[in-house]
Order: sequence, then C-alpha cells, then structure tokens
Amino acid sequence: MAKQHHDPSGLVWIIAGSVLGAVLLVAGLSLGLALFSKPSPQARVAAANREPTPKTEYDAEEREAIALFRNSKASVVNVDTVVIRRGFNRNDVVQAGTGSGFMWDEDGHIVTNYHVIEESLKRGLTLRVVLSDSTEWRTTVVGIAPEFDLAVLRINAGKAQLKPIKLGTSKDLEVGQKCYAIGNPFGLSLTLTKGIVSALDREIDSPAGSVIPGVIQTDAPINPGNSGGPLLDRDGRLIGVNTQIATARGGGQGSVGIGFAVPVDAVANVVPQLIRNGKLIKPSLGITLVNPVLLRRAGIATGVMVFSVEADSPAEKAGVQPVVIDPGTGNGSPGDVITRINGDELTDNADYERLAARFKNGDMLTLQLQRGDRALTVEITLPR
Repeated sequence: MAKQHHDPSGLVWIIAGSVLGAVLLVAGLSLGLALFSKPSPQARVAAANREPTPKTEYDAEEREAIALFRNSKASVVNVDTVVIRRGFNRNDVVQAGTGSGFMWDEDGHIVTNYHVIEESLKRGLTLRVVLSDSTEWRTTVVGIAPEFDLAVLRINAGKAQLKPIKLGTSKDLEVGQKCYAIGNPFGLSLTLTKGIVSALDREIDSPAGSVIPGVIQTDAPINPGNSGGPLLDRDGRLIGVNTQIATARGGGQGSVGIGFAVPVDAVANVVPQLIRNGKLIKPSLGITLVNPVLLRRAGIATGVMVFSVEADSPAEKAGVQPVVIDPGTGNGSPGDVITRINGDELTDNADYERLAARFKNGDMLTLQLQRGDRALTVEITLPR
C-alpha cells in the first residue's frame, strides 16, 4: 500500500484562514454594534435635558380649592374596621372595612356614618382612626343614631392633633352652589372632589328603616369609602355628611354623579345628644294619630286627627284635644285636626311624620288646628 504524505504548508494556510475569518467576524460585529448603538450628533442633541415651560399662576377657582384642602385636610380622618389575628409571635392587623369621618371638637370626638361602624358593632371588631399625619388611634363608640345614619367616636389624641372642622348651615343652601367632598374613597386617603349642590330636600332610607329628610344631593364624585366624610362649602364649612350614592343599574359600585349627604343642621342637632346621652332622644309632641282611612271615611279631606295625647307631654300642656270615647255608650267625640305646623300644610299622616323627623329639641312650633267648627292656633315649645 502506498503511503500518504501530508503537506504541512496546507495545514498552516487552513489555520491561518480560520483565524483571519474569526477576526473579520469579530470586527464586523463590533462595527455593526458601533453603527447601531453610537448616537449620531443629531441624536445626542435631541437627548439633551429640556427646560420646563414656565408655570402660570393659579386661577381663582384653583386657589380656592387648594386653600380649602390645605385648611381642611387635618380635620378629616379615615375610619377603619380591622380584624386582629393573633399568632404565636405577632398579631396581624387585617383591614375589614373603611370609611371617612371628621373631627367635631377638641375633646377628640369624631363624627362618621353609622353604617361605617355597623359591622364592627355587630361582630365585635376593632375600630381604628387614622389622622392626616398618618398616626393611628384606637377608638371607642360614644353614641349612635341609625335614624340619621350618624355615629360619634372618640380618640385620645393630644389637642395639637385635634383640628375641629368649621361648621356651616344647610337651611340657606342653594341649588347650584359649589361644594367639595374630602374622604377616603376605595381606601385612597384624603381625596378631594368638587361639584355643586344638585338638589335639596331629598329623602333617603336610613339604616334604621326610617326616612332621613332634608337630604342634600350633590354631583361631587363620591364613592365607597367617602361615607362619613364632610361635604364642604367654598369656605371650608361643613354643610353635610356624605352618606350614600346612587349606583348604576347592574350593580355598579362607582359614582354616577348622584350622591347624598345628611344636612349639617340635622347633624348639629344629633351629635350633641349622642355625646351627652349615647343615643338620640327624639323630641315629640306626645301624640298619636287617627288612621287616615277612617278620617277620610268621616269626610275629613285634609289634615291629621289627634287620637291620643300623652300625659305631661308638650301637646297636653298646649291644650291639644284627643278623641274622647264615652265608656258607657261607646260614642266618641273627634279630636283636634292639625292642618298646619309652622305654616307647612298637612294632607295626611305621612306629611306629619316627615315634619316630625325634623323636630329639634327646643324648637318652637305653631300648630293650626280645627276643633269642630272652630279654627285655633297653639304655640308649643319642645323640651331641650
């Protein structure tokens, strides 16, 4: 067999060619990267820092909103329902619900909605108040008024941290005036929204199943978590407590531009009673009324008839007469028919209930009565 001879020079050329190819490949890659990554002079100019456009001055409405928020935010709080889960080494605090509230006075009283704390009362859960400075406080329930969806809490913060909200009035509100809401929608603390008073004297259902009269309607965006927070006028005065929203059909939970607030005049009447007594002591004339069906059958077309009068009540002291029935014969004489209270006409028992829901302790009432053929006017002062 013939021997094969290898040419060493050919091998050298093969190796040299491979090395040269590798060098050219690396050089090509480097050149490609340089071409694609190295910015052109024009690109370097475009990437330079830009100067901001000078800011214009705030307009009057912006200045109003900014000042209102700065001056009011320290009065607004978060009201959280928390569950404390105890472990071997530590206790975990889990938030179960949230709402809003505001400082009423320098004694640490906080006003919120009853429905914000309702679950904590039913289940024995812990309530926590978080101030605008992010400090957290355990709180106690001072009093509740489900009839107005109001509750009063108390914290033991120092006076330097207690900034009572400014009080306004609701009796002189006008549809169309500006209003602002501050609260904790969806857990987002200290959120400010703005709108107008959309309507007055609305009625909404309370957690007690009764009607809250005189409610303010607003289009200031209010969402879950705003409940219990303040509705303010442009001076930062409290005009209502944000309580409910109307929701879209289909069960939506967001704002649709219709929110409701308990008017501050009612709040200012209820809260001091809750602080003093822990509950609402509702003023009353001390009367019960005849069934309106029987009244209409008797030919009395309008007004409400007094069926009974409680002993030592304001109505008895004013001489209001009830239905009187002769025990011997069973015959009766009609009671007084109340046709107006403070000038407001009564057409049926529902009208009376709506007016009575607005009674405040110490109110002076003027009742126009029909007693047989006689028209009478009596003055009644409700007890304080």
